[in-house]
Amino acid sequence: MARVLIVGCGCRGRALAEAVLADGHAVRGTSRTEGGRAAIAAAGIEAAAADPDRVATVIAQLPGVSVVCWLMASAAGDAEQLADLHGARLATLLERLVDTPVRGLVYEASGSCAPALLLGGTALVEDARQRWHMPVAVVAADPSRAQEWVAAVRAGVAGVLH
Repeated sequence: MARVLIVGCGCRGRALAEAVLADGHAVRGTSRTEGGRAAIAAAGIEAAAADPDRVATVIAQLPGVSVVCWLMASAAGDAEQLADLHGARLATLLERLVDTPVRGLVYEASGSCAPALLLGGTALVEDARQRWHMPVAVVAADPSRAQEWVAAVRAGVAGVLH
């Protein structure tokens, strides 16, 4: 059994968590807000306080985690904040993961964020794969097609684990 950390565990993240739990893995879901964490816990998922804009709060959630799912492709915020989530913040997280027991990362590459941002994030993830031999999965499934999206991210998690 592995533990999966879902960064951005809103409605879609909780649907993913349900599938990952069914696969026999433990799941820790993050939210910035108390209400978000309550919804995560109500779904039977370990809830954790973390803010992807503050990578240290995400790093604090890594003990016991095997796979990180970075589900930020439909994040809300101003242009600079979104650019950071798919740029500097993601790059920092990837670099820090190298020095942890985490096996790899699943990156959501399709959503409401600008395609250029998601392409930039994908490039960072692919660079981590090549530079550090980090297992990664880039998921381009359309998040508006919920079942297909869950299946694709779930397959990404399985691919990183094997």
